[in-house]
Amino acid sequence: MAHDPRPLTELKSYLETLPEPHILFDRDYRILAANAAYRRVNDATHSVIGRTCYEVSHHYTVPCDQAGESCPLARSLESGQRERVLHLHHTPKGEAYVNIELSPVREAGGEVAFFVEKMEPLKVARGLSDRAGLVGRAPRFQAMLGLLARVAPSDATVLLQGESGTGKELVANALHEASRRAERPFIAVDCSGLPETLFESELFGHERGAFTGATARKPGLVEVASGGTLFLDEVGDIPLGMQVKLLRLLETGTYRRVGATELRSADIRVVSATHRPLREMVDEGRFRQDLYYRLNTFPIEVPALRERAEDIPLLATSMLARVAPARTLRLTPAALRCLGAYDFPGNVRELRNILERASLMCDGEEIDVEHLPPELHDSGPRRAGRAAAAEAERDDDLAGMERRALQAALAEHRGNRRQLAARLGVSERTLYRKLKAHGLAGRVTADGAD
Repeated sequence: MAHDPRPLTELKSYLETLPEPHILFDRDYRILAANAAYRRVNDATHSVIGRTCYEVSHHYTVPCDQAGESCPLARSLESGQRERVLHLHHTPKGEAYVNIELSPVREAGGEVAFFVEKMEPLKVARGLSDRAGLVGRAPRFQAMLGLLARVAPSDATVLLQGESGTGKELVANALHEASRRAERPFIAVDCSGLPETLFESELFGHERGAFTGATARKPGLVEVASGGTLFLDEVGDIPLGMQVKLLRLLETGTYRRVGATELRSADIRVVSATHRPLREMVDEGRFRQDLYYRLNTFPIEVPALRERAEDIPLLATSMLARVAPARTLRLTPAALRCLGAYDFPGNVRELRNILERASLMCDGEEIDVEHLPPELHDSGPRRAGRAAAAEAERDDDLAGMERRALQAALAEHRGNRRQLAARLGVSERTLYRKLKAHGLAGRVTADGAD
């Protein structure tokens, strides 16, 4: 397709004025321009002009959607609109998660001719082992990161749900670091460790003489977190009597110190977390429904370690560097297989404890099976036996189970197919194939639920 060179020249010139890394490419994925910010961030010693975006960013030989990932170009051609995805890119500093925002550029006749892609690194996550930040590559982990990247720039209230030990506070901190409040305080409140008599005083503060022992005015954690993020861990443990006061804070942005009459304004973002089933607690009257909806504006599921078992080697390398920084410990293949066969009821926290113990048991540089706790040694055979028995029972009904699971997900879902795929941790293409196989494709469309 022949293009008028003048608009293309002007577009390249415009990209050079943008502070964020941008590239310009055509419908065949060929890079036509890369601005100064891109060249600076990527330390480009060799020109990327003329190369394909998927080869440069991913080292793929085919477009992303043919390699099992979501391709923003293919999605933009289908939708005709701007598309956003989170991708794992190769960079001079190793693999890194990057927020992609791709915009189609149309010719005078209305046909899409080019694409402008903005790239912003998600600095709080890594695809390889690292001493800091979130680490992982598993599909469920990437789906969680995609949601985090979308909500971080806003002030929306976020509810992190997941089992104990999955790292919800680490995710909350990453959310804060990726937000516009990153330079302000991140204050964590352990709601399960505060008795009801102290909860209001700790959260909102108190005036001198407000109660016995209040010998001086004390600011609360809401005030300490001003301008930043207030993280309410184990929010399901907040007493009912305090829930109404927290609701008032969320609804009005105001609060009173204990013993005071004046209202104070709170400039905070609230992120909460729980391992409890809040929806069930609402139905049982143990958690206020109105507070649940206030906290649950943007829910994010933090996956259990068994749901991202392929990340165990990355996590183990990262954790060993933290628990034994003066040593160069590594796990033998047998030890890694042993860890991979274990269910980890304590999740990432349990993995760290296991590795810290193993580092103390190991005198050399290699951690082997003998250095791991005894309960892990026979987890492989037990797990294999359970899997074989379960497989024999479910072979005939596997398709039915999958269909029922999809039906349940569709019944609860109010968004489009892409959002449902992200929630289930699968690609949109995989979801569509499964829906079609079970005769459910008409229940949800690319534009929204029927």
